[in-house]
Order: sequence, then C-alpha cells, then structure tokens
Amino acid sequence: MSAAEPRASVSTCGPVLIVGTGLLGTSLALALRTADVEVQLSDTSPTSLALARDIGAGTPHDKHSPEPQIVVVATPPDVTADVVVAQLSAHPNAVVTDVASVKERVAAEVRARAGAEARRYVGSHPMAGRERSGAGSADSDLFAGRPWVVVGQDSDPEAELAIRNLAVDVGATPVRMGASEHDAAVAAVSHMPQLIASLVAARLEELGESALALSGQGLRDVTRIAASDPRLWSAIVVGNAGPVADLLRRISDDLSALITGIEAAACDPGGPEYTAPGAASTIAPGAVGAVTDVMTRGNAGRARIPGKHGGAPRRYVEVQVLVPDAAGELGRLFSDVGAAGVNIEDFSLEHSAGQSAGIALISVLPAAAQGLEEALDAKGWRVVAG
Repeated sequence: MSAAEPRASVSTCGPVLIVGTGLLGTSLALALRTADVEVQLSDTSPTSLALARDIGAGTPHDKHSPEPQIVVVATPPDVTADVVVAQLSAHPNAVVTDVASVKERVAAEVRARAGAEARRYVGSHPMAGRERSGAGSADSDLFAGRPWVVVGQDSDPEAELAIRNLAVDVGATPVRMGASEHDAAVAAVSHMPQLIASLVAARLEELGESALALSGQGLRDVTRIAASDPRLWSAIVVGNAGPVADLLRRISDDLSALITGIEAAACDPGGPEYTAPGAASTIAPGAVGAVTDVMTRGNAGRARIPGKHGGAPRRYVEVQVLVPDAAGELGRLFSDVGAAGVNIEDFSLEHSAGQSAGIALISVLPAAAQGLEEALDAKGWRVVAG
C-alpha cells in the first residue's frame, strides 16, 4: 500500500504526540497521517524535527497545541523511562506508550517514579526496523504485517486497548507479553543476532581486497544488520544486559567446543588429508563430530523460524535463474513467473563481483518447481541447476 492510498477506518483518535523523530517515531507518524490521524511531533534535535515535519509526518508540538489523546515515546531506551514519566506529568489525560526494545527496566522505573499515574502507561514494542536510522529512512508501511508487543501488566485496560488499536491501525498485529518474557525473547531473536553479525563483520576489517572480492550472498546475509547504528544498539544491549549476556555465554560455550574439535584436526600430524577406501582415517577424533553437532543443531533451530505470514515453516524449492544486469530484466522475470501461474513464496538476488548478471533465487512450492523451470526455459531464461 502506498502512502497516497487511504487505509480502512481506524480506531485511534488524535491528536497523537510522537516524542522522538527517528526511524520508528517518524514511520509511525507517517502511518497515522496516512490514516488521517492528527499527529504532533517533538524532538530535542531541531534538525530531526524539521525533517520529519517536511516529509509530512505531522506538525511540531508547542504550548498552543491541543492536548494529545496518546503520547508515543520513541527515544533511545536509556532515556525512555525519563521521557515517559515527564509525558505522564505533562499530559494528565493521555495514554502514554513507548516503543523501546527493552521493556522490564523501563516499566519498573516508570512504576517506581510515576506512582498512580503509571496506570496510563502501556509499554509496547513494534518488531520492525531496518539498518538505516533517522527520519530520512522512515516508511509509512514499516509496521505492516509485523508483530507489535503490548506489555499491559499493571495498566488500565482502556489504556491497553488504545495501544492495541494503535498497533492495528498501522497494520501491525498486537501480541500481549510480560515485560521479562519480552526481554528474553528479543534477546534471542534480535539483540544477540545483531551482536553476532557485528562480530563476523568486524573480522573483515583486516581482510585483503582480493579476499573480499570473493564475497558471496552468504556473507552479505550474515552481516547485513552489522550496518546498524552503534550508539542506539549500545543503549539497547546495555538495557537488556542480563538476557543478552546469558545467551552470549551459551554461544561462547558452543564456540569453545567447536574450537576444541577443529583444533584437534589442525594439530593432527597426519592432517585431514584424503584417505583411501578401507584405510584408517587420519582425521583427529572429535573434529568431524564437533562441526556436525553445531551444524545439525543449527539446522534444527533454523527450521523452527516461523514461515510465511507467521505460520508454521514450510519447505520450498529454489528455482535459480540467471538474470542479466539490465533495466527491466527483473520485471520481465516476475512477469514470466506470473504467466506460468506460479506464486513466489520468497525471493533473493545474488550478485558476484565483476559479473554482469545475478542469480535470482525464486522459492516456490515443491509441486510447482519443475513446471516453472520448464516455463522459464521456454521463455529463454537460463535456469541454473541447483
């Protein structure tokens, strides 16, 4: 859905005051403006505020602005509690929420400092984002189809309902969780992957250009989120230190076992060389087992990630097609897939350095794979054997 297309009727009544005009705050403002909800903007940075205003996210809040019905705090997590408490005091009739990715510490501070007014506070967290930050990267459809965690413990039921409606009105799916449950979950599915991606990418600093030229899609996939804002992520990780540290210790234990196994092969005088059939293996005991164990458990974990539309994961077949790097070629490919009556379940495009073509990886249901390959071959596409 484009920003120009009106959404269905919404339940959220404005004005909605958004404090913090970064990626999440400005994206939420744009989504609400698309639904014709009045939005007010506030930010300590005049430049960020002006940019959000200029792209149509809302009007700057001042002392003459009408009182907001909802206040959304979209600031870094290390200052979120302070801002929430201030907004509860400044707007005594408004429901206040935040979108920080850390919930337990923020909720505890708000309850301790705001007293009875904390009943109007509902912690929340949209599971949406991107590597780029700031209002310039905002997208009115950022929340469409994404889970939006609502932490309603100790909140007024009407306040919680207002935030659930807010999530639905911008296309998200509300998911109710406790604060500690949320923090443990995001440590595993968001915070830890960010740190691991950054650790892998950090090893590339000392790599020579000739080695980097060999990079494939696997490296790009693993390190994509390593381009994220270090200052923001420092605040996020420190705010959720306990669950993140626990996961990193477990990964450290796995790494230690893997290193021990691999080093056994590296130190084997015979080396992991070719062994004739029937002869004794020269590979050190435990080396293959260590790698197999971590890979097998990785396969099992990967298979548990929810599939399309959040449902149970399904097995797809990848049809690989060589796509010339020229205007209109990708569009022509999509058109030919549609003409074959096949639905694309997932898609990615791999590029190799110095090549004038990429490989399109089209994920389809197994029953459709052979027919699609034949249809594309008949259209002149070069189908690459998997």
